[in-house]
Amino acid sequence: AVVSTQSTGEVILIGSEPTSEMTPFVREASNKYGVNIVYLQEYKPLGTAGGIFHFRDQIRKGNPTSFFVLNADVCCDFPLQEMLNSHLRHGRGDVITIMGTEVEKAHSSLYGCIVANDSNNNEVEHYVEKPETFVSNTINCGIYILGIGVLDHIKNLIQELQNRATSDSDSLGLERNILTKFAATKRLFVYRHHGFWSAVKTPGTAVFSSQFYLSRQRSLNPEVLASGANIIGDVLIHPTAKVSPTAVLGPNVTIGANTVVRDGVRIKHAIVLDGCTIESHACILYSVIGGGTNVGPWARIEGIPNNVNPNQPFAHVTNPSTFNEEGKLNPNITVLGHNTSISKGTMVLNSIILPYKDIGHSYKNVILL
Repeated sequence: AVVSTQSTGEVILIGSEPTSEMTPFVREASNKYGVNIVYLQEYKPLGTAGGIFHFRDQIRKGNPTSFFVLNADVCCDFPLQEMLNSHLRHGRGDVITIMGTEVEKAHSSLYGCIVANDSNNNEVEHYVEKPETFVSNTINCGIYILGIGVLDHIKNLIQELQNRATSDSDSLGLERNILTKFAATKRLFVYRHHGFWSAVKTPGTAVFSSQFYLSRQRSLNPEVLASGANIIGDVLIHPTAKVSPTAVLGPNVTIGANTVVRDGVRIKHAIVLDGCTIESHACILYSVIGGGTNVGPWARIEGIPNNVNPNQPFAHVTNPSTFNEEGKLNPNITVLGHNTSISKGTMVLNSIILPYKDIGHSYKNVILL
């Protein structure tokens, strides 16, 4: 999405993961998309604004007038060019544009809430991050455009915090520390997005978001999707995967590289990552299967779908906590960590299994550490 935007010069990834772990991905993505991609490792978690300021010299390189900031845990159809056009109409180098969308009133307090003046270029008059009471059902999507002049405002705020002898003044959140101060100053605007958006914070939202991306492939690049008598709906199979013609896949299934799916297997609403082996007649429903996992014959891996009500305006997949008030697992997608082994005939229901586990009997509603 960023590469398709006009005048994209460079993509910078900022995080705390070791550079050695990110290098293969960065190299592959740079070659695939034909754009310079760099990864910058923080010396400690700095927050979104803190990370931007810490690497300000790299961001300023090439003299950009503005730059996108995208959180890594959101799924969207990313209308970035339209958002950029809206941002540039403000004609200033020290403004921020937030992408906003609407959610159900009951869920709005889980996000940053935006109050904007539609008659004044969608200027944000009030911004509250995860309020305790209802403020607005227009929420922050975690996608921004910052004018390059915003870096000076971040610098001034960090200096202000240092003068107060704040212990962690170089750690700075964009939402709580910057957006709240920019509201009602004619430097913060919202671009209203009416298409698909979801925060990806749980396995359920990951599977739901995968369904959206597969449906986009159906309309944009249908040739990459699988077809056949036993393929139902949108299914993506990596070219190196080996899938038995008797296996029934779909809808909403992704099969990773070098994975083997044997005879009689049934998979739907699931993500199966690289290097897995799904033995004969196994059944996988509403689950995420980590790389290198072996699911034995006649085993059943099943989660509980987190369905969206299609009749509810602004409905989105919610991100419930892992546990309910009684300390029990909330219904959710089942997750098998990488290099897990599931024995023949075993059932795993609504559970989270951490990596490198050998599962010899059935489990339901558990987390295995």
